[in-house]
Amino acid sequence: MSRRPPAPLPPRNGLDPARMRLPAEGPWATVRDHLVERIPRLPPERLDEMLAQERIVGLDGPVTAQTPFKGGMFIWFHRDLPDETPVPFEIAVVHADENLVVVDKPHFLATIPRGQHVVETALVRLRRDLGLPELSPAHRLDRVTAGLLMFVTRRAHRGAYQTLFRDRKVHKEYEAIAPFDPTLDLPRTVRSRIVKERGTVTAQEVPGPPNAETYVELLAHRDGLGRYRLVPATGRTHQLRVHLNGLGIPILGDRFYPAVVEAPLHDFSRPLQLLAKTLEFTDPLSGQRRRFTSRLALRAWESFHGWASAPS
Repeated sequence: MSRRPPAPLPPRNGLDPARMRLPAEGPWATVRDHLVERIPRLPPERLDEMLAQERIVGLDGPVTAQTPFKGGMFIWFHRDLPDETPVPFEIAVVHADENLVVVDKPHFLATIPRGQHVVETALVRLRRDLGLPELSPAHRLDRVTAGLLMFVTRRAHRGAYQTLFRDRKVHKEYEAIAPFDPTLDLPRTVRSRIVKERGTVTAQEVPGPPNAETYVELLAHRDGLGRYRLVPATGRTHQLRVHLNGLGIPILGDRFYPAVVEAPLHDFSRPLQLLAKTLEFTDPLSGQRRRFTSRLALRAWESFHGWASAPS
């Protein structure tokens, strides 16, 4: 038997089932006994409901309350979904072919399921809406960043495209709206060391050898705002936001920099004015040069007065 056998349960709502492998040995008489101990956040009565509804399965079929514990056994199940605030923005498909789907992800939509965001994520929505159960992201965008996000349609090709991003072989350009500072010498390349500690929501610039590099160019300015072109050479957490904040021009709508501002998940009033504008790379399968451009525009630049009057 393969160490990672295919799931006997189909995706549900665009989500793959969770997979669990039981320990090689243990004191448990039944699979249920082990799950009660292993998943303490799942109330035993809810576990019993799932077993009765045949929602937990192994390779030989549904797991019952009496199924004996067997070391190394695989089981699969669909987790209960959290209550989520719907993100009221559509995902626009920019390009689709047999290998790739490139979309314009809206602000406030996470790339993949995590924490409080499961169904309301770009991956789950697209798997469901496009009928592509093997769809997977080639890279990620922050939940609050809008713009180009690329997905691979088939599992067999996932590694080839993800490797492009890992090896920094994808040229990426962003646009941002931030305050205009006439004394700031631009264009320039910003280099610094950025560190994000586990358990903290923000990253910091610290002394030491640079590990983050961003080219910053002013494209236009009006009404005290600038429209900036940002070209990252590296991909540190929150890199663009940290670098513009370090220049004294934090991106409009940023609730992390220069200070953390708490906001409820249903507050969509002031999106971060950061847009993933361009992706360009040599396709690892066809060898063709590919270039995709976002069709979105940043709201603060299109309607400054409407943005300025929005609640903070």
